[in-house]
Amino acid sequence: MKCPMIPPDEIERLQALAAYGLGSDRPLPALEPVVQIAARMFNMPVAAINMIGSDHVFFAASTGVGNVDMRRDVSFCAHAINQTNVMVVPDSHLDERFHDNPLVLGPANLRFYAGVPLISPDGHALGALCVIDGQPREFSGEDCERLRELAKMAVDRLELRRLEISTEQSRQPFEEFARNSPTAVVWFDAHRNIVTWNQAAAALHGYRLDEGEGLLVDQLIPEREHPIFHQLVAQAVTTGTFDGISMPEATHGLRKDGSEFELGLSLFCWQEHGQLIFNAHLQDITAKKREEAELHRLATTDLLTGLANRGRFYREVEQALVAAKPIAVLMLDLDGFKDVNDTLGHAVGDSILREIAHRLEHALAGSGLAARIGGDEFALLLHELKDPAEAQAVAQALIEALVDAIVIDHHEIRITASCGVAIAPQHAQEALELIGNADLALFHAKRLGGAQSYIFVQALRMEAVARHLYGLELHRAVHDGEFVLFYQPQVRLSDGLLAGAEALIRWRHPERGLLSPAAFLPALENGPLAATVGNWVLDEACAQVAQWRRQGLADFRMGVNLFGAQFRVDDLAKTVISMLERHGLPPSALELEITENIVLEHDELALESIRRLREAGVGIAFDDFGTGYASLSLLKHYPLSRIKIDRSFVQGMLESQQDKAVVNAVIDMANAFSLDTIAEGIETTEQQKALLEIGCSEGQGYLFSRPLSAIQFADMFGLDHYLSRRA
Repeated sequence: MKCPMIPPDEIERLQALAAYGLGSDRPLPALEPVVQIAARMFNMPVAAINMIGSDHVFFAASTGVGNVDMRRDVSFCAHAINQTNVMVVPDSHLDERFHDNPLVLGPANLRFYAGVPLISPDGHALGALCVIDGQPREFSGEDCERLRELAKMAVDRLELRRLEISTEQSRQPFEEFARNSPTAVVWFDAHRNIVTWNQAAAALHGYRLDEGEGLLVDQLIPEREHPIFHQLVAQAVTTGTFDGISMPEATHGLRKDGSEFELGLSLFCWQEHGQLIFNAHLQDITAKKREEAELHRLATTDLLTGLANRGRFYREVEQALVAAKPIAVLMLDLDGFKDVNDTLGHAVGDSILREIAHRLEHALAGSGLAARIGGDEFALLLHELKDPAEAQAVAQALIEALVDAIVIDHHEIRITASCGVAIAPQHAQEALELIGNADLALFHAKRLGGAQSYIFVQALRMEAVARHLYGLELHRAVHDGEFVLFYQPQVRLSDGLLAGAEALIRWRHPERGLLSPAAFLPALENGPLAATVGNWVLDEACAQVAQWRRQGLADFRMGVNLFGAQFRVDDLAKTVISMLERHGLPPSALELEITENIVLEHDELALESIRRLREAGVGIAFDDFGTGYASLSLLKHYPLSRIKIDRSFVQGMLESQQDKAVVNAVIDMANAFSLDTIAEGIETTEQQKALLEIGCSEGQGYLFSRPLSAIQFADMFGLDHYLSRRA
């Protein structure tokens, strides 16, 4: 851990800090709004104003802070005061100064930090305004500028505190401390007569300096606020102090010309020569209020659409639930928006999002809150709605409100949306759970085809938990080597001789035994492990075919199914060619099987990889041919070597003229494109003969063999058991 440097002006800095009268037991309430705004503006769980003492630090104001180590040598802010700009630590684990800091390794779990020093008027660093998160974050130049602006607000409030302390402690004559102070200061007596004031106070209220004599303080505030002010002064006269007396939240100042402004008011009193003297510090906070309101707006508003943002939506839902009010949460997602964005560009996409936001607000008509959660996902909060049927009717009405065409730059665009609905308290009584349940209902509505709504049911939560647990099991399966390969022989139909095999993945589950692909392949294909497992299958299959070719199967060919994710990760062609070289295999020993879905989803990316592989001599087989709508057109564009006739046609070809016609057509097309064919799912000798008669060259299916482990395959074809350890 790197300890912070001690500034060269340390003695003077500590003296300057002492003038503010702050300490761990004496925070400054006036700074609380600053840290609250900072936390909301940057969506951070922790914000603080940290003052740096000689060996410890303390918070002048904070939000979200628990029990933390307050030693100076571990403080991030103690580093920040040695800089002139914002100190940003995107990820403390990657920063050599902090990676072993107790605040990083301990319960505080400090991963992200951004802090800006707070500088006194005479140039000494008092402490820092900082925002903190337990997750790594990015922090832009614009974010840094906003943090600096908040730091200016904090410094202004600290300076006001210094003047207050100076007044209370020194009790110096008015002229000595206030005559030239930029802070407006007024002295008055127990009868509210102004004793004297400074130039700043006179100017603030539109008077000349010499016009203060004979005025009442009452004349500096609107008449409607006189009773409250009189009561404050009367209480102070009785108790001899303003300590413990609550100041009004909203106060206004009155100028000589009758105009008003928002007034920041601090009152003090003390005994002097047997008389009670009152002191008022005044400030025109109109601009600051406007600034705070704007900062609050920025912190709670989605800047693109003007709707509430994610943070505000979550807080509103939470507040409604705390108040035990019946509410409905609707999560709404646009169908196919990515395609529109990719086709027409982000500018058009942004215009669509703004129009959708406008329609949602119009449909709500002030009866709830609409928010943009992110991307093309919106959320709605409906108050006093506890009937699921009524909530779904609202959801359906919202969906219908979005159907009408949107015209942007001469483009007529039609957008549909899916919607998930959850009701409180029936479906949840906590904000994150309620919103999550609505999101699960949305996910189900999308699965049903989109453009419809769905009400949350508990089964959706159970499915989500099951998916999560299944995902964890898949990670364990990869880590612990639970996946194995089985091999189904591929034979020549003319003489039954072995031509190759298709490698098929199985999961040897420690509790449920050997699982077929149907039990886990969909989850694996759509999850984050697809590319990793796909490359393992490739490598394992190449190792096996290399062994069998060395044992006498000289022309043996291995078929391997590809996952779509393998086209997105790394360079597939380079990976495959490298594997072939590592195992000493010619390219013809490998045949990669692709489906229509893969080539449609990845299009040019897949086409380029397949072209390079085919040029290198690797076989490319089109699996499940004839089951999709685009198969014929794909034959023209993709450099294939073989077509695999789907088992659904093979198994019905002897009984169904339609299935037989499809098989005939596939073989004719393959011949026209000079492609080989192999039929899947052959179970009878009659099917074998029929396929041979119409020109199909190879086949696989239970007639020849079920998928076999490496040991079983070697036994069946008289090979050594050298690779039995792989089975």
